[in-house]
Amino acid sequence: MARIKKGDTVTVLSGKDRGKSGKVLQVWPDRDRALVEHLNLVKHFERRSQQNPQGGVIEREGAIALSKLAPMCPNCRKPSRVGWSVSGDGQKQRLCRRCQGVLS
Repeated sequence: MARIKKGDTVTVLSGKDRGKSGKVLQVWPDRDRALVEHLNLVKHFERRSQQNPQGGVIEREGAIALSKLAPMCPNCRKPSRVGWSVSGDGQKQRLCRRCQGVLS
């Protein structure tokens, strides 16, 4: 089970977007990177095509290292580290290390 998953709300711990938060759009566990909504915006130079006849410069999200992200706990509303526990039916759950609440 991953520490950060698609759909999680995360906070950036370091870099130019430090302190900002956003929703995870995509995770690449083999590259240790994630795409976060409206964070780490980079300029992409788009070539003219039939789908985009204008072309030009487009700002889009760039990948961020997972080590720079901390999941936000829905209970205490603070960035937290992730702990693990096994529930009674054998399911592994992610826990907030601050308040011991279950992360979705």
